[in-house]
Amino acid sequence: MFITPNTIENIVKQIEETAGTQTALLFIAEHTKIDIENLILELNQRQITFAGGIFPRVIYNDTVYEEGIVVNFIDQIHHAFVIKNLDQKEFTIPKIQLASDKSYCTFTLVDGLTGNIANYLSELYRTLGTSSIYFGGGAGSLTLEQKPCLFDNDGFYMNAAISLIYESRVSIGVKHGWEKVDGPLIATKTNNNTIQEINWRNALEVYKEIVERDCKQEITVDNFFSIAKAYPFGIVKENSECIVRDPISTNEKGELICVGEVLNNTVLDILRGKNENLISSATEAAKLTTKNAQNPNTGIIIDCISRVLFLEENFQLELNTVIEELRSKNNQMEISGALTLGEISSYNGYLEFFNKTIVIGLFE
Repeated sequence: MFITPNTIENIVKQIEETAGTQTALLFIAEHTKIDIENLILELNQRQITFAGGIFPRVIYNDTVYEEGIVVNFIDQIHHAFVIKNLDQKEFTIPKIQLASDKSYCTFTLVDGLTGNIANYLSELYRTLGTSSIYFGGGAGSLTLEQKPCLFDNDGFYMNAAISLIYESRVSIGVKHGWEKVDGPLIATKTNNNTIQEINWRNALEVYKEIVERDCKQEITVDNFFSIAKAYPFGIVKENSECIVRDPISTNEKGELICVGEVLNNTVLDILRGKNENLISSATEAAKLTTKNAQNPNTGIIIDCISRVLFLEENFQLELNTVIEELRSKNNQMEISGALTLGEISSYNGYLEFFNKTIVIGLFE
């Protein structure tokens, strides 16, 4: 369901007409003119169970929206919980038992600009293991100003994660399409999502040397983001596609701030993008998804907002090719999604927090 920005009363009415006993999962585009706390109040008064996040943009069918609300409805929620103060490393994931003869999805939304996301996902996997498929993404603003971006019946949160566990058969495809420019390098000093040193030198100095040589431009404070969006890091994984880390800013110390943690002594490559490679990788992710799906009724696309910033008008080509492939499995299927600050998936058995990556799920 897609809801055009309107009054709170009309938004809640449209959700109520479809929700019934289901849980409403809301993706709200950040430019939507809406009072979230009032929305929470009104949904609670109608006794609707819900959770959601605010994202740079949302997807409904073949269109990207800067304003609007995408709503999916989930049956048979087994367990739902919120982890607060994620930036402080002091959290406890509840003990949960899942039946071994059923298929589950753990849909997780996180504050994409908080720390300890990878640590949270590691603990989540430690708790649930392979008894569930994992899927989700990072909420937040394209301004990169951290503020409350997640919500449920109990409140509006920053530095938090929301996980919904429910019965569903899910097929997932994950690809990024970025290629290696240089490496391997070693992140010899880090602090959560900040790379302080690379190869025992100032991180920005090393990054500039490599990137400026390739792009033939000087990196400055003013143009850092516009250049860095084309040159992310890749965390090297043996026998698997690397995990992309997006450097979004630098500070006066010459440290590089990323979306998602980078651990001390992580082996890194510096990557670059080409339009055709990113688009073909998205198509491949969609094909992986449809290959393993049987009778999907819902498709959800979690795609990184920085892919949009890189591809610009060519992003529509990426979206069109993905939807065409998904429709080949069920041409009546509703497809929606969000453009996120980081993507979550357990594709190939590993639960990871990705950047600059497309994650596609088909739900049955």
